[in-house]
Amino acid sequence: MFAPRTTPWPLVALFTAGYLAPYLLPTTVGRLERGLALSATQAGAVGSALLLSSATAGFLLASRVERVGARTLARLGLLMAAVGYGGAALTTSVPAVVAGAMVGGFGSGTATTVAATRIAAERDPHRASTLGLLSVSALAGVVYLTVPRLPGHGLTLAAIALTALAVWPLTSRLPGGTPAPRPAAGPGRASARLPYRRSGLVLAGAMLLWSLAQNALWGVSGRIGVGQAHLSEPTVGVVFAVALGAGLLGVLGAGALGARLGRALPIGGGTVLIAGCIALSASATGLGSFAAGEIAWNTVYPVVLSYLIGLAASMDSRGRWAVLVGSASSLGTAAGPLTGSVLSAQAGFPVMGAVLGAGLLLIALPMTAVALHTGGRPLLPGAVRRRGGHPAAVIAAAPGTPAGAIPEIGAPEQPVVEIPLDGTPAPAQRAYDTAAATQAPGAP
Repeated sequence: MFAPRTTPWPLVALFTAGYLAPYLLPTTVGRLERGLALSATQAGAVGSALLLSSATAGFLLASRVERVGARTLARLGLLMAAVGYGGAALTTSVPAVVAGAMVGGFGSGTATTVAATRIAAERDPHRASTLGLLSVSALAGVVYLTVPRLPGHGLTLAAIALTALAVWPLTSRLPGGTPAPRPAAGPGRASARLPYRRSGLVLAGAMLLWSLAQNALWGVSGRIGVGQAHLSEPTVGVVFAVALGAGLLGVLGAGALGARLGRALPIGGGTVLIAGCIALSASATGLGSFAAGEIAWNTVYPVVLSYLIGLAASMDSRGRWAVLVGSASSLGTAAGPLTGSVLSAQAGFPVMGAVLGAGLLLIALPMTAVALHTGGRPLLPGAVRRRGGHPAAVIAAAPGTPAGAIPEIGAPEQPVVEIPLDGTPAPAQRAYDTAAATQAPGAP
């Protein structure tokens, strides 16, 4: 019997604690700008330092989670997040705020690294990542609705610190370290190497640009609403609140859809839709077009992100590609607001939206190609499924499955000989059709 599918709530909570800082970046930067009398560039630099520190943690710890232990690293990351963000929230000294943001950012990156690594080892990584996105979207929405009503420069930082403290008790359910001797050179050495190296590098590079485009718009959306669409700040705030609610619906839709359409179609088609939404929002001149662009964009964005996270997790059961791709995404997130500000200042919001949209259309192609290459091909209608409902093609497409483990369509018929037990001569060989199934694409 197969074990019932359980929800990895400790991983979902850890995912939420790690991802909350990037989700709250716009309001964090705005609060620092107003509360500490910083310029827009200086406040944006603090946010960029936070995200760069987070990405650094991912790059440094991607291959160390198993040796150090998920529980140890998760607790270290949560402690750094609580101390760093909490300290930055309680001081008005700009150097101390910068230092606290960087310490907290490294803690967020550590928590995200552990969560991504463990989610990759789950039976259904897409479901776990979708639940994580749903959780962080809901929590960020609550903060967005609450913070504007309260004074202070560090409320969003304090919210991240308190979230880290709240998640701490759940880390007791994470595994400890499992150090093992390094494998000797030889055939067994291949298992320690990163699978799908070329595809992983392509996906990481595409994710950097993909995240940059998203956050380039997000960083200037408030200015578009007030300056170009001629809306009041409270009206823009309402639009953003509705957009976050639409994002929750998008995450729920992604969870309900699951793997029914594979990954290539949601990633490629969704990125094309996002490109259109960005162009619409950037060219908005009134409430209707601005609200339509922002709400549609926030609906589709988390759907595509959940599939991208699931794709990276599926490429390596040890979670290394999930961490590295996530860290590359953090680099793009850090550079996004500056890119949006420069483009809009030089060419205006509509041209900025057109440039970002065209860039997304271009990177949709390699991301879709990676999803097709690493995810296998669908079974023919009526193909036999193993117990538990998983297609045989999924088994064949799993990382590490040897090429040719399942016969190709059109493979020669296999002779089957009936061996009599009473000593009579064996009859002539008869051929039976082999089950039609697809072969797993070979790892690069």
